[in-house]
Amino acid sequence: MYKPFDLSGKVALVTGGNGGIGFGMADALAQAGAHVVIWGTNEGKNTEALAKLKAHGRRAGARKVNVASEGEVIDGMGALLKEFGRVDTVVANAGIGRGARSFHEMTLDTWRAVNAVNAEGLFLTFREACKHMVERAGKGDQGGSLIGISSLSAFDGAPRNQAYAGTKGAVLSIIRGLAVEYGRYGVRANAIAPGWIATDMTAGVQHSDVFNSKVITRAPIRRWGEPEDFGGIAVYLASDASKYHTGDTIVIDGGYKVF
Repeated sequence: MYKPFDLSGKVALVTGGNGGIGFGMADALAQAGAHVVIWGTNEGKNTEALAKLKAHGRRAGARKVNVASEGEVIDGMGALLKEFGRVDTVVANAGIGRGARSFHEMTLDTWRAVNAVNAEGLFLTFREACKHMVERAGKGDQGGSLIGISSLSAFDGAPRNQAYAGTKGAVLSIIRGLAVEYGRYGVRANAIAPGWIATDMTAGVQHSDVFNSKVITRAPIRRWGEPEDFGGIAVYLASDASKYHTGDTIVIDGGYKVF
């Protein structure tokens, strides 16, 4: 029987997994049979998300981790491996968005804060995951899936938001490098570029009539994306269905980019 999307026995980590796109992916992974661990900096949201994940009958875990902190990432990965024994899929989703009134007024502190979470956090998370996956491959257990969350801003001009867009462009390059370097261990690496999604990050414009009429209606699907729209791609990339799919960027935007 063809069951490539069955994630039974697999362990997945989703950073920033307590809400938005991260939780949409974590929830789908759990429903598909995976044991799921989420990292987030808001302990209240972690607890709430963890209860929902456990309701699917799978093992689940949550930990307060700031991915910009090398020590917290190392400790978090160590705790995950001690409790679950392995990690098969790592979704580097944690991110923040901070801009400025104009690029020439952007402070260095803003630039560094965004890069610390979005770029360095992804680096640290994947570095620790790769250590484990290489070690596991050396014992005859090859495989793994690295998923980096980028953004349409990696392709489009993002005025006043160059710090965020720059980090999301970096995700694409890092992912391609990981795909080339770690394919020999059976590890795949792919990026997902979301369009306009209804999350806390976009809350400020979701109810703007001007934004909805000028921007959202450009998408052929003609609506905001929702976190659950990322469940299918998460399950696919975590599963054996994507065992020959690596080094790619998958755009999930309701057709916005091609219109």
